[in-house]
Amino acid sequence: MTFFQSLAAILVVAAIASYINARYLRWPPTVGLLVISLLGSLAVILLGSIGIISLSDAEHIVETINFEDVLLNGMLAFLLFAGALHVDLDRLRIQKFVITIMATVGVAMATFITGTLFWLGAGLIGIDLPYKWALLFGALIAPTDPIAVIGILKSVHAPKSLETKIAGESLFNDGIAVVVFLTILATVEGHAEPTFGHISLFLLEEAVGGAALGIVLGLITFYLMRSLDDYATELMLTLALVTGGYALAVAIHVSGPIAVVVAGLMIGNHARELAMSAITREHLDTFWELIDSVLNAALFILIGLEVIVISVTSSAVRLGMLAIPIILLARFVSVSLPITLIRLTSNRVFSNGVIRIMTWGGLRGGISIALALSLPPSEHRDVLLTATYIVVVFSIIVQGLTFGKLVKSIETPPDPELDIEPVTLP
Repeated sequence: MTFFQSLAAILVVAAIASYINARYLRWPPTVGLLVISLLGSLAVILLGSIGIISLSDAEHIVETINFEDVLLNGMLAFLLFAGALHVDLDRLRIQKFVITIMATVGVAMATFITGTLFWLGAGLIGIDLPYKWALLFGALIAPTDPIAVIGILKSVHAPKSLETKIAGESLFNDGIAVVVFLTILATVEGHAEPTFGHISLFLLEEAVGGAALGIVLGLITFYLMRSLDDYATELMLTLALVTGGYALAVAIHVSGPIAVVVAGLMIGNHARELAMSAITREHLDTFWELIDSVLNAALFILIGLEVIVISVTSSAVRLGMLAIPIILLARFVSVSLPITLIRLTSNRVFSNGVIRIMTWGGLRGGISIALALSLPPSEHRDVLLTATYIVVVFSIIVQGLTFGKLVKSIETPPDPELDIEPVTLP
């Protein structure tokens, strides 16, 4: 299939699935699209197994779509930028300490806890999995997906402070987790020594370099937008910022996700207030909301289709099922410890049930699957890919469908002026 044919097929399937979900299921779009795509993929596998269609042809079609490249070097930049555009920078500053700890220390804790328990679980099941590979799994499954959660939070009118914490953490931990993953991958492939100094330098170069690049490119785009009043040209400038900025970040070996998030925050706040007319703001929001909706639909259709080409074994499935409680436990620890320490060492207060909400709201998504698909060929790759897929499907469907009910069940009345949250034990 040509690129245009592949794109056309994905968009047609996404449009049909979106219609079915909006017309009949009425689930959150990410959940509905994934369920429909999974059912379609399972139907293809069933029809192929009984000889009605050629399963090898279906596998070949899916394999022609490089999911890793499409997401990590394409869709991710647009999705992160679109998400960052609507994060209030003033509220983010209020929550900056919590978000920074969650996106850095929290990611590191989740990686280590998940990797260690996953390694022990593999041994119990009888899978010979090296510890480095288990840590790779911990790193690739650590980033949470802001896409579904933010939409649900808005629909249930969650406190803005809680929404800011989850959005900010998800936007930044994507970039941090990718850096951690690449660091561990370099040691697995033998390209680097796993010393504390080397790992720290790599993290510094990627994370700080990405943030610095985002600030520079955001400022340049801001001054260009302020010098004219033409919404079409200004939209083109934001497109150039996302595509060119991400490509430049990859070329100079700094974090592309962090660069586009920082740039998106600057455009969504400073440029929105000081460099845009009312008509430009309206067109900017409409344009990027459309981009976000289309790419999200395509992303979750692709996630569902990938099941066709995954090599599954019974032991890998058992390990994947075991990974679900492991990841929930790691998420609980990586959320509760930082928040508890902040409570004890400062006068900061948090929303009711914040630990429960952030633990259950830590959905995993396409970036985890993309990172798993980027693993080098190995006997361990299929085990990690299967486990990742099981965790992502459980996370999106089960947690995604119940997260809104959890938020509604917890009384979280915020102070509308001071954004102060009442203290309640989790």
